[in-house]
Amino acid sequence: MALDQYHHGVRVAEVNDGTRTIRTVSTAVIGVVCTAPDADANTFPLNQPALVTNVDTAIGKAGTQGTLKDTLTGIGQQAKPIIVVVRVEEGIDDETTTANVIGTTTELGQRTGLQALLTAKQKLGVTPRIIGVPYLDTQAVATAMVSVLQQLRAFGYVYAHGCETTSDVIAYRDEFGARELMVLWPQWQAFDTDDAQTLDISPVAIALGLRAKLDQTVGWHKTLSNVAVNGVTGISKDVFWDLQSPNTDAGLLNAADVTTLVNQNG
Repeated sequence: MALDQYHHGVRVAEVNDGTRTIRTVSTAVIGVVCTAPDADANTFPLNQPALVTNVDTAIGKAGTQGTLKDTLTGIGQQAKPIIVVVRVEEGIDDETTTANVIGTTTELGQRTGLQALLTAKQKLGVTPRIIGVPYLDTQAVATAMVSVLQQLRAFGYVYAHGCETTSDVIAYRDEFGARELMVLWPQWQAFDTDDAQTLDISPVAIALGLRAKLDQTVGWHKTLSNVAVNGVTGISKDVFWDLQSPNTDAGLLNAADVTTLVNQNG
């Protein structure tokens, strides 16, 4: 049918040559490593990357023990992104759990823990670009995470574990030199429906969801700064901040490359 011929309807013109549009890489894919002894083993097999496309449905299969449910809840309150979950076993002590989270390569060539995120592209067809280990990101885990981040060309978020003061946090931040890592402090507080009380929650889970939300709605160039957070009621430590003065707790932390939290206008 000639294009100059009148047609009351829709024409489809297939163009096989000319300039192709640029296809950008998705940066809003999250990767997490969590524990969940009572999670659905078919949905979240141990040491295998599992693809989550509906975070609300996944929360129902995450069990109530370990860190998986709280991690997915924190992410889901901010956005509904694609998530790659690697579930690991809880150890008999914190050191064993840390070892399980860091992971290794077995004699059969299977990658475990954080290392399993490297197989997500091969097994699931997606590459996690926003990575965190909420509640389990000790200094050892954060250090091991850097190598994975660099291989995936991803960015990671960690909490300043064991830090009680701004001086502690600044000293903790000095332990890391990688540009792919952001240190967060203090923790958020939120009402937990399982325990029926307000608890401290990991800022990492919130940051992961918020980063994905901004990537989807604004772009990767927008920082987490000055963005409202859903689902929280306060922060776990007193952080002094003043809009018109850099001489504050928040200003000192920011100058030391630490991302901090403030409660302003609700």
